[in-house]
Amino acid sequence: MTVSVLVPSSLTREAEDKREATRKLGYVARAATIFRADRLVVFPDREGETGRFDGGFVSTVLRYAATPPYLRKEVWGTRDELEYAGVLPPLRAASQTGSESDGSGSSRQGIVTEVGPDDRVRVNCGLQHPISLNVPPKMAAGEGERVTVRISSRRPVRAKLVDEPLPGLSVERTDLPAALGREDAGVRIAASRFGAELTVGRLETLAGRVDRDGMTVAFGAPERGLPDILGIEASDVTASAETGDGGGVEPTDTDPGFDLWLNTVPNQGSEVVRTEEAMFATLAPLSLRA
Repeated sequence: MTVSVLVPSSLTREAEDKREATRKLGYVARAATIFRADRLVVFPDREGETGRFDGGFVSTVLRYAATPPYLRKEVWGTRDELEYAGVLPPLRAASQTGSESDGSGSSRQGIVTEVGPDDRVRVNCGLQHPISLNVPPKMAAGEGERVTVRISSRRPVRAKLVDEPLPGLSVERTDLPAALGREDAGVRIAASRFGAELTVGRLETLAGRVDRDGMTVAFGAPERGLPDILGIEASDVTASAETGDGGGVEPTDTDPGFDLWLNTVPNQGSEVVRTEEAMFATLAPLSLRA
C-alpha cells in the first residue's frame, strides 16, 4: 500500500517572511511523516505563488526536512532557502523495518563518501564513523550518492548496502495528472470543503479501499482551494457530492482525475482550515484500518 500526499507550490503564499514559511513547511512534512506517507509531491500552482516562496523554495525546504539530520550538512551545505532551517520541527521518522530509526534491524539512509577498490565504498549512515561496505552486484554507488543501508547489529557494527529505495519520506515535484496517473496511486482523493462530508459510513467504505489499494490525497493552498487551482466551479463539486458518493465532477479539461472530493472537516468552526491542519484532519481518519 502506497500513500502519496500532494500539495501545491503556492503552499506558503500567505507567509509574511521566510521564517514563517519554513515553519509551515516543517509541519507539512511532519504530518506526512506521522501518517507514514511514502511520497510528498509538490505540484505547480504558479498563479497562486506570491513570487517570494515558489515551488523551488517549497520543495527544497521539504526535501531538507525529509533528510535524516546526520546527513543534512553533507547533502545540503549552505543554501539561501534554508536560512531558517533551524525552526523546522524534528520528524523523528520511525524506520520502515525496525522499531526505531537507529535500532538494530533497521534501514537507514547513507551517503557515499569515498569509492574504493574491489567494489567497496565508505558510507556515512549516522554511526560514529563512516563504514566500509561491499556494493551489491548490479548496483552502482558513486561518491555523494545516497544509498540504503540495512543495519543488523550496532555493537559490533554489522551492516550492508541494499539495492532498495531510500527509506523514509520521498519529496518530488510533478504535475497533478502525472501524480494521479501513477499505477500505485490507489484511491485518488481531493480534500476540499466543497466535497462530500466524511461520515462514519463513508469512512468504513473508504478504509477498506485504502487498506487494499493505498491512496493519493491532494490539498489546496491558503485562500486558494483545489477548485480554484484547477479552474473548477465549487458549485459543480458540491452538486456532485450531494447527488452521489462524492465522486469526481463532470469531466473537464481541468479535472485531473480524482475518484473522490472529500470534506474531512464538516461544519468547521473556523472560516479557514490551514493546509497543514487539513492534512492532520484528513490523514488521521483515512489511516484507520477496516
